[in-house]
Amino acid sequence: MAQGRNPRELSAYTGYRFKDISLLETALTHSSYTNECRKDLPVKCNERLEFLGDAVLQIIVSDHLFSHFQNSAEGVLTKLRQHLVCEQTLAKLAQKLSLGEFLVLGKGEEQNGGRAHVAILADAFEALLAAIYLDDGHSMEFLRVFLIGLMRDEIAACEKNRGGDYKTRLQQLVQQDGHEQLYYVVVSEAGPDHDKTFEVCAMLNSNAVGRGRGRSKREAEQAAAREALTLFGVDDE
Repeated sequence: MAQGRNPRELSAYTGYRFKDISLLETALTHSSYTNECRKDLPVKCNERLEFLGDAVLQIIVSDHLFSHFQNSAEGVLTKLRQHLVCEQTLAKLAQKLSLGEFLVLGKGEEQNGGRAHVAILADAFEALLAAIYLDDGHSMEFLRVFLIGLMRDEIAACEKNRGGDYKTRLQQLVQQDGHEQLYYVVVSEAGPDHDKTFEVCAMLNSNAVGRGRGRSKREAEQAAAREALTLFGVDDE
C-alpha cells in the first residue's frame, strides 16, 4: 500500500484549508488501497465523492458557459461542456494541482504508475471538488472561483475556437427548417500532395451557398460555411 504526500499540503495548491481533513483523505484514497486493507479496518475510497463531484462540476461549468456564451445555441454549449468536463481535461487540471503526488493507492496500482493514470487523476479531481463542497457547508462560492480560475486556459481555448466552428453554426441554422439538406462538395484540388489547396462548395439542397479554400478539406469547408453564414446575414461572432 502506498501513501502519498501529507494531504494538508494540498491547500497550497487549492487555496482551501479543510475543516474536516477526513473528507480530503477520502477524496485522495483510490479503491485499490481500500481493497488491500484489512477487513476489520474499513477505509473509505473516493468513489462516492467522485459521484457527487461530477454533479458539482457539471453545474458550475454549465452555469459559467450559460452566462458567458449568451449567443451560443444549446448544441454549442453542450460541446463546450463536454470538452471541459472530459476525462483528459480533468486529468490535466489534476496535474496542475500535483494531485497524483497526494493519492493513496494500493501496492499494485502504485507499481503500475497509477499516480499518472488519466482515469485515476480525473476521478480524484471530481472527488476533491465534492470534498470541498461538503466541507464548505454545501456552498459553491469558493468552488466557482477555484474551478473557473483553474480552467482559465481551457475556457480561453473554447472561446477562441467557438467562433471558428462555422460548419456547426450553419448546420444549426439549416436545421431550423427541418427539410433542408446541407452538404459539401470538393470542386478543385491544386498543388503537390504535401502542399495541396482545396476548394469546397457548401450546398443547400441543389444550391451553392458558399465557397471556401483551405490547406485541408476541413479548413475549406469551414471557409465555405463562413461565407454561407454571411450570405444568410448571420454575424461573424
